[in-house]
Amino acid sequence: MGSKSVNRRVLVCGASKGIGRSIAIELATRGYQVFALARSKSRLAELEPWGITAIVSDLDKHESLCQDIAAYLPFQILINNAAGPSSGALIDSDVSILQHAFSRHVVASHILVQQLLPGMREADFGRIVNIISTSVYEPIPNLGVSNTIRAAMAGWAKSLARELPPKITINNILPGFTDTDRLATLCAKRAEVLNISKEKVYESWLQQVPEGRLAQPEETAKAVAFLVSEDAAYIRGISLAVDGGRLRSI
Repeated sequence: MGSKSVNRRVLVCGASKGIGRSIAIELATRGYQVFALARSKSRLAELEPWGITAIVSDLDKHESLCQDIAAYLPFQILINNAAGPSSGALIDSDVSILQHAFSRHVVASHILVQQLLPGMREADFGRIVNIISTSVYEPIPNLGVSNTIRAAMAGWAKSLARELPPKITINNILPGFTDTDRLATLCAKRAEVLNISKEKVYESWLQQVPEGRLAQPEETAKAVAFLVSEDAAYIRGISLAVDGGRLRSI
C-alpha cells in the first residue's frame, strides 16, 4: 500500500474468525497497524504472527467496550463487523431478539464511531467500513431478523455519510455466500428445516451465483482494503456487494 498505511491504526471488530479475521490479516500484511477485537482470547492469539494486537471485548457490553478500547486510541480506520442473528422467520422472532441484534450491530457501531471520530478528525483522515449483507438490497428467506438489522445498518451508514466531515468516509461491504463457519451453521439449519442434505442446500445456493462457487473470506477482505485506502477517498455512502453476481437488482 505504501508508507502511508504504516501510520494508519485499524480497529477490526469480530476479528477472531471468518471475514473479520481475514480483514485483520489482509490489512496487517499491507502495513497497517491492526488491532483485532473479539470475545475469544485464544482465537485472537492466533493472529499474533501477523503483528496484530488483540483486544478482548464484547460488542454486547457497551460500557466495558468503550473502556476496553480507550487505552488503544486513536484509530483512523474502523471495521464494524459482528456475528449475525440466528436464522428463522421474522414473524416468529421475539422482540428481545430484535432488540439484542439492534444493540449488537447498530448501537455498538454507533458508540464506536463516536469514540473513534475525534482521532479521525485529528488525523484529518478516517475510514469506516461496515460488513453487512446483500439483504440490504434483497431480503434473504429465513433470515428475517438479520434482514431487518442489516437494512438498519445501511440506513444508519447512509445518514452518517451526509454528516461526517470531509476525508472521513463510511461505506458498506455486502458479502454474498461466503465460506465461513456462519454459512456452515446456516446451511445445517436450513437442511434440517427442509429435511434435505447439506449438499443439496449448498447446491441450491450456488445455482443463484453466476460465479458458481462460494466466496472466500479473503476476497471480501481485499474489497475492504480498497475502501480504506487513499485511492477510495471519493467513495462515500455506498454499499458494495461481493457476491459473485448473485444480486438481481441493479
